[in-house]
Amino acid sequence: MPSVDPAHPPHATTPRTVPDGASLDHPALYFNRELGEIDFNWRVLAQALDDRTPLLERVRFLAITASNIDEFVQKRVGGLKRQQVAGVSALSPDGRTPGEQLDLIRIALRDLYAAMTSLWHDTLCPALRDRADIDVCTYDALSKDQQAHVDRYFHDSLYPILTPLAVDPGRPFPFISNLSLSLAVTLREPEGDTEQFARIKVPASRGRWFSVGGDNQLIAIEDIIAHHVDKLFPGMEVLGVYPFRVTRNANIARDEEEADDLIAMISEELRERRFAQVVRLELPSAMPESVRSYLCHKLALSDADLYEVESPLALTDLADLADYPRPGLTYEPWQPVIPKRLAPDRDTTADIFAVLRQSDLLVHHPYELFSATVLRLLEEAAEDPHVLAIKQTLYRTSDDSPTVAALVRAAELGKQVAVLVEVKARFDEANNIEWGKKLEDAGVHVAYGIVGLKTHAKATLIVREETQGIRTYCHIGTGNYHVETARLYTDLGLLTASPDIGEDVTNLFHYLTGYAPEQRYHRLLVAPRHMRGTLYELIDAEIATQQRGGEGRIIAKMNGLDDVGIIQKLYEASQAGVRIDLIVRGLSRLRPQLPGYSDNIRLLSIVGRFLEHDRVVYFGNDGDPRLFLGSADWRHRNLSDRVEALTPVTAPDLKERLIGILDAALRDNRLAWDLSADGQYRQRHPGDDDPRGLHQVLMHRARDTTA
Repeated sequence: MPSVDPAHPPHATTPRTVPDGASLDHPALYFNRELGEIDFNWRVLAQALDDRTPLLERVRFLAITASNIDEFVQKRVGGLKRQQVAGVSALSPDGRTPGEQLDLIRIALRDLYAAMTSLWHDTLCPALRDRADIDVCTYDALSKDQQAHVDRYFHDSLYPILTPLAVDPGRPFPFISNLSLSLAVTLREPEGDTEQFARIKVPASRGRWFSVGGDNQLIAIEDIIAHHVDKLFPGMEVLGVYPFRVTRNANIARDEEEADDLIAMISEELRERRFAQVVRLELPSAMPESVRSYLCHKLALSDADLYEVESPLALTDLADLADYPRPGLTYEPWQPVIPKRLAPDRDTTADIFAVLRQSDLLVHHPYELFSATVLRLLEEAAEDPHVLAIKQTLYRTSDDSPTVAALVRAAELGKQVAVLVEVKARFDEANNIEWGKKLEDAGVHVAYGIVGLKTHAKATLIVREETQGIRTYCHIGTGNYHVETARLYTDLGLLTASPDIGEDVTNLFHYLTGYAPEQRYHRLLVAPRHMRGTLYELIDAEIATQQRGGEGRIIAKMNGLDDVGIIQKLYEASQAGVRIDLIVRGLSRLRPQLPGYSDNIRLLSIVGRFLEHDRVVYFGNDGDPRLFLGSADWRHRNLSDRVEALTPVTAPDLKERLIGILDAALRDNRLAWDLSADGQYRQRHPGDDDPRGLHQVLMHRARDTTA
């Protein structure tokens, strides 16, 4: 594949021509959701292609792209294949059948694979050797002494744990687990003509890379095994050794209405996922046709499910190399700051509750320290004798989670603690079940969500007895209570002692843990019952402002945009003259800058060192802006199939700060990509101006506010 311009990478999206007079539900007005996700991964890969990115970070972005594609294939390709097999005839909003979408995905993924492989072999691998003194090499490239060292490692550490599995009439084709790396071995007896097949699973327990005398020369474990494979089959002639990797469908169907025990059902699903249908087979181009055909037959695949990837397979494992200590080849370290109002040198006697009684506090991670803000609130609440109860939603959290530790501590001290653990958080189900059991063992009241809905809202409620009576303190945020991702994801949170919001969050938890389907809220926007309708009303209000001769204005920042109802409302607003800016990190079905439909809509995506994850919505409101932050994207699943919460931000200084964040995003000329009606994302360039990358701008602001 020819070299790829990182500022103008290929795009997967294939929009259609809009006929004259098309209604707002015409398929040509919508991009394909699946291709939009592939386009997002082109933007991630562009960070690895860009020589302005530090070398080890380029390697990391390549690994992230590979990991994203793994998840995409498991979830989206697997789901479309299930629809195809089931004979689903419903078309996507852009007018395509499941089969047509699968065909488009395969073409787009093969282009992406080619670019990833070329980048590794032609650019990053040589650069690691020359600039980072990290040489990823083959066995044959080692010296005699190094080869002897590798030989000893194979004999002592690999040989005892390998399990060669032969396939013959008495031994069936083995089960191959999801995303595992395997070696296909073809053999025959020295005097025979019949070709035999065996499979060796590459053990993940040994890590992917073996260091040959230090950390500067590395060899892949599968390369070591392949070179010594004859030791595993004495008396047989080895004809060939070929790596391969399978991906299985992650979209196991749930019958939640019939599930008496949601936890047991999810645990069973995890078991099923290991055995789910294979939807992708990755293999090298050197694998002979006979071996390909054999694997396809045994795995029930067609040629369309094969993806050629030159070694190494599983580029996700390159993330290990990005963590090597090489000064100057990574981003400059960033240490989040502590907000001035919470700085220990201001008033060491003031607790966080006293701070919040003065006024609301807006926190922005990773620019501000999670442990000194959100986690501090939780830990102080756990120890405070005046706190009566703590309630929290737990969607994802970290290993050895300080959040869970604080909740356990609170329960041990006799507080009423209730936690909503979302056991359907994709790929985190097993971890969340484990946390739920740990919390239950500590005496925490644990609920596991509402049947038919995923709980995605990010909320904490603290109930405290004070001199003037019961008072509530809340955190409503955009991100998970996860101390590690708080250093990598951009997330906003509102800490407040507002009685109205406290009552709303109390009602939200009553809805989550009890029976309250008609729950009412004063200020929160809660999905799925109320959020969509309120957003429609807010958009309609901007249309009305514009029609009265005012200036309708909408700015929205989110992860993804695919809800057809919202998109149609935005098209209506654009047709009325409302100026709309959308900052959408990932996929978008909406086609901006489309004459007659979205002339007044601009859409940009920001991709950089931090994962853009915060959701903020701005409505001009005829000169008195209304702003909200919270957990919900403008996607169908968020508005219709999940419990989500957006909170208004009303304090003038906090509104000004949020507007400043949105303005900095819109002015970004380094990390931003503009989407046009043809589906092409084009990266902005500073030109002669100073670079205004959003992440760098916000890091500078954070330092300045604490200086």
